Amino acid sequence: MRVYVPTTLPGLAAAHKAGELGPGPVDAFAVTPALREWYVSDDIEELEYAALSRAAQASLRLLATDPQAPRRRVVVALDVPDGEAVADPDRGLDPSALGAVRIARPVALAKAAAVHLDSGDAEPDVAAAAAALGAADLGDDDAQFTVDGAEDHELLWYATQEIPNIIA
Repeated sequence: MRVYVPTTLPGLAAAHKAGELGPGPVDAFAVTPALREWYVSDDIEELEYAALSRAAQASLRLLATDPQAPRRRVVVALDVPDGEAVADPDRGLDPSALGAVRIARPVALAKAAAVHLDSGDAEPDVAAAAAALGAADLGDDDAQFTVDGAEDHELLWYATQEIPNIIA
């Protein structure tokens, strides 16, 4: 099963040093039944893109809590055995939990398929979005517009061999 783990550049550096994403449990996003129902598509690439987008939103939340981290969203795509990534059935179609899964134990970074990362050009919009998250959560439409602006930037794809250069 392909999962998307939200993190930050310091989080990626720590995972690279440790050789794993963790400690467990590791929060991630995947194509879950709830995400399939919400997205209403049978195209697996579209569904995986939706899961990646959910992870990018979670990365933005991590940035909002770490003012020292570079303002670039980071998502690690990796493969875990089916059944290892578990959705919380009690959250059902809760919009904040669509695609959310949890992996009980740390995951070896060697299982990573790719890293998705904002370009440097996105940093001003991502910084503004991270700063506006609190107000957006409270219903401020202007703040939500700012948060949505970060989503206008596509995450770039990097091979796992490029991680040392990404974190340098």
